Amino acid sequence: MDLYYRKTGSGSPLVIIHGLYGSSDNWMNISKRLAEKHTVYMIDQRNHGRSGFTESHTYNDMRDDLAEFFEKHNIEKATILGHSMGGKTAMWFAADYPEKVEKLVIADIAPKDYLQLKQEGQFYLHQNILLAMQDIDFSMVKSRNDVDDFLAEKIDDERIRMFLLKNVEKNKKTKQFQWRLNAEVLYDYLEEIVSGVNIHWLDDRIPITTYPVIFIRGLLSKYIQDEDIELIKEIYPEARIVDIPDAGHWLHAEQPQKFAEAVFLCC
Repeated sequence: MDLYYRKTGSGSPLVIIHGLYGSSDNWMNISKRLAEKHTVYMIDQRNHGRSGFTESHTYNDMRDDLAEFFEKHNIEKATILGHSMGGKTAMWFAADYPEKVEKLVIADIAPKDYLQLKQEGQFYLHQNILLAMQDIDFSMVKSRNDVDDFLAEKIDDERIRMFLLKNVEKNKKTKQFQWRLNAEVLYDYLEEIVSGVNIHWLDDRIPITTYPVIFIRGLLSKYIQDEDIELIKEIYPEARIVDIPDAGHWLHAEQPQKFAEAVFLCC
């Protein structure tokens, strides 16, 4: 997979991996801050943004995409910053390619199975979102406001809708609006996206101490609970946990200055 990417700054390499429904666009603000010390690469993962759509969306796929990206761009070693699904991609890649990891920064996701640990609500939330996205008849859409109106029938949270609307684009040939992510395939692979890269996946590699690891969590988010810290320490005994007050799951957008400061703690 030839991943689309954005590049800025100079210095040691830092690769940013976005989460579900995200893209490199969402990291432009943070990248300007991080570019003061790093050459920052912001990728679009498969089935997202301007990267290609495929019929598969596993963590093995995303790990292999990242390995190919490192090889193509002659990145021998880099700090890897992954958010949510991108954080799990980063952990999985780092476990298999430790020699390519300078430091590992994980934003608001834990190495756990969110289905098995009584977090089924998250799965059904995303299932509802992806079904709503697939149900839109874009032949009836004249503006992004129309998309929002359709989504509002099934998604009450305005902040989620605003985030999803960043994935709406107009097809240059047909002039019709469309999604810039592959909602159908993401729906098909949702169970792995939510449950994958957990202690059972990593158990033959732990404890992992080959590279420094930092977890950054938003204190208004439920993705990394206090009880998850013990699990994190079992896998990464030397990991640092940094809390950002007044930030939810999209902590890099909600508290960009504090988030950048947290990244700079280790980078």
